[in-house]
Amino acid sequence: MRKNRKKVLPITPLLMLALTLPVVAEQSVFELHIKDHLFQPSVLYVPAGEKMKLLVFNQDPSPEEFESFSLNREKVILGKGKATLFIGPLEPGKYEFFGEYNPDSAQGVLIALPEQEWLQHKAKHAD
Repeated sequence: MRKNRKKVLPITPLLMLALTLPVVAEQSVFELHIKDHLFQPSVLYVPAGEKMKLLVFNQDPSPEEFESFSLNREKVILGKGKATLFIGPLEPGKYEFFGEYNPDSAQGVLIALPEQEWLQHKAKHAD
């Protein structure tokens, strides 16, 4: 009498690695530009409750420091340089930022919107 034997395939190292890696959600990326000592846009809308990447491009020849007490971030961006900041997840609300080297002109606010408001904003401003 024969016993039923099921074939068991060996687990390859690549398969093991794939099974142990966490699923990573796509991270939102937002951009700010510094030009003529001004942040553009001066009001940046983002989704609340998500981690995100903020790219800051300094188009001026002089350095500027991105400063935000409410976001707990500060970063010097060299002239014609860029910086990457990781922020969030944020509670819904307003988060002010400014350029420390030009605080009278380089000012802005990041507004974190709740999910439904974010979806409406995104749909309204879709390219």
